[in-house]
Amino acid sequence: MVGRVGAGTLELTEAHRFPNTPVRLPDGLRWDALALHQGILDGLRAAARSGPVDSVGVDTWAVDHGLLDADGALLGAPYHYRDARTDGVAEEVWARVGGAAELYRTTGLQHLPFHTVFQLAAAAGSAQLAAAKRLLLMPDLFTYWLTGAVGAEETNASTTGLFDVRTGTWSRELPGLLGIDPGLLPPLRAPGDPAGHLLPYVRAHTGLAAGTPVTTVASHDTASAVVAVPATGAGAVAFVSCGTWSLAGLELPGPVLTEEARAANFTNERGVDGTVRFLRNVMGLWLWEECRRTWEGRGHPVDLPALLEEASRERAFASLVDPDAPEFLAPGDMPERIAEFCRRTGQPVPVAPAAVLRCVLESLAVAHRRTLRRAAELSGREVRRIHLVGGGARNTLLCQWTADATGLPVTAGPVEATALGNVLVQARAAGLVGDLASVRRLVARTQPLRHYEPQGDGAVWDRAAARLEPSPRKC
Repeated sequence: MVGRVGAGTLELTEAHRFPNTPVRLPDGLRWDALALHQGILDGLRAAARSGPVDSVGVDTWAVDHGLLDADGALLGAPYHYRDARTDGVAEEVWARVGGAAELYRTTGLQHLPFHTVFQLAAAAGSAQLAAAKRLLLMPDLFTYWLTGAVGAEETNASTTGLFDVRTGTWSRELPGLLGIDPGLLPPLRAPGDPAGHLLPYVRAHTGLAAGTPVTTVASHDTASAVVAVPATGAGAVAFVSCGTWSLAGLELPGPVLTEEARAANFTNERGVDGTVRFLRNVMGLWLWEECRRTWEGRGHPVDLPALLEEASRERAFASLVDPDAPEFLAPGDMPERIAEFCRRTGQPVPVAPAAVLRCVLESLAVAHRRTLRRAAELSGREVRRIHLVGGGARNTLLCQWTADATGLPVTAGPVEATALGNVLVQARAAGLVGDLASVRRLVARTQPLRHYEPQGDGAVWDRAAARLEPSPRKC
């Protein structure tokens, strides 16, 4: 994506798009990091054709990482967080650090089985980990290949389970308790810090100028998306960053590390300027995308706009699923998993694609309601408006039903919030925009937004929410 930023100007143009296709190997599910790097190089070359480039910034998803040897070479393809090798590992980690509550007091992270700390525990004793000298999270790995500079950006570092959310630094105690070499963890960088300059081979491939800087951005994609939330009023910033995952929560000045927050499985992840994203991961539109992938793999293409219209006419609340149920995490036949959940809970099984879509979207709206209300309770903050950003902002049914379920107005957009947040942090480092509030005012003035007011009888959503309690978790 190419961004142009100036006084009253914020424009974004897609320069190049490439697939991100995981690879199944005999030892598990991996990311094709080399293909992704090639896609980045091709994208930079396309960006260079549009004119001079003043800065480059990289963001990706969280928790996954590459391991480098003593020469700086990548030791194998990075594992995918949906790989099953971390199943059951959390209990081993908790036993070594004094329990799940003790780990939460340091990291502030909700329990997810694929956090980096659990991935490293799963790799204990492997030849790969024994040979590793550095761990680089995915955006830091790509930045390293562009610049040769090693570092760990703090918004993404805060998702590893090795970061002390109270101090904003790597934990001094956890690596030792877990038998992890502290030298694996690179120096921390903050959004806006210089990361380096493009290496000669990158400039030769892309045509970008010598001296083109790479700027550290909020490299966790959700952290970048929250930068671009167009909140301009007083009070807590409530957001749903909705794509594969729905990251729903509040932006706060500091972490909430109470036992109640841990029991509710809320996470405290670092944002820009020392803020904290107090949120919960909800399995988002992944459920629908896996349904679509399954049907299209069987030769049944899906017309989403037409299906949304059909879904609006399906019976309301016929079936609901818990998006966070563990059976929905891995890739596979999602329509059958949804059907099995409904059979197990005594609900009608949605068969037609429109019925499945309605089931997924209503379930997500209920999950958004549950999560945001609990975030407000745990933090003692009042929520007056919800900002729904990311790809889900295009989904008019999901936006309206989120407003209906929560009883709060929803502002939908920008769709490309992550890319905008990335660009805006670079622009701020270059002195083109001011503080976070002025950044958000610029987004609100320049980006297309849609507003949804609550409609209908809120009591029907109360009854729906009562049917959909979160799955219990073992701690």
